[in-house]
Amino acid sequence: MAYTVGQVARSARVTVRTLHHYDEIGLLRPSGRTPAGYRRYDDRDLDRLQLIRYYRELGFPLDEIAAILDDPDADPAAHLRRQHELLSGRIGKLQEMVAAIERAMEARKLEIRLTPEERFEVFGDFDPDEHAEEVSQRWGDTEAYRQSQQRASRYSKEDWLRNKAVNEDWGRRLAALMDSGAPADGPEATALAEEHRQLITEWWYDCSYEIHTGLADMYVADPRFTAYFETIRPGMAAYLNEAIHANAISRA
Repeated sequence: MAYTVGQVARSARVTVRTLHHYDEIGLLRPSGRTPAGYRRYDDRDLDRLQLIRYYRELGFPLDEIAAILDDPDADPAAHLRRQHELLSGRIGKLQEMVAAIERAMEARKLEIRLTPEERFEVFGDFDPDEHAEEVSQRWGDTEAYRQSQQRASRYSKEDWLRNKAVNEDWGRRLAALMDSGAPADGPEATALAEEHRQLITEWWYDCSYEIHTGLADMYVADPRFTAYFETIRPGMAAYLNEAIHANAISRA
């Protein structure tokens, strides 16, 4: 069966631009072309794309993936065993990272130097210290936590209000994009995902793509994070999760 580049992109959750790039560098060449020159992929191509995505998720550069997949001595069972070993190792590291972040985001209160009246003006009924102990316990020994604490301690009321306005504006634009029907892995959504990562870096701590995708998974795994995004627009947590992962893949 033959598939168009658009069909493959949608089913594999990659961009058409990514597939074009894979073709150009010889990593995934379509098995056929139409008389007009359009790419056509078959089931073997899709199997190869699945393997490429596995190794990309594990952080392998494209040239190494090509070398692995084009090794004439490799067999499918060996590929599966290798992926199992690598994924198991990554899961262990992610679990350690999540545990560290969980310790960091819980035990100390944010050093927000505002009067009670100013705190209400900025946060309303939300208490930023409500989960402070939990935050410190989960992430307290990380550099990200130390950076966020230092920055928060320096922010004035005007800084907090500006941060609130910036995040509300970003949320409105993401909700509008969702309403337009734009795909979560499309250029507009990944651009907003990248803006989200940069806002975290600007306001709180150096947010790498690895940290950002970890946060994205937390947005759908932790009901508290999910509820926050759902109040902006239903379905936003899952949409943002997909957009963040697509953005990280496209920029790797």
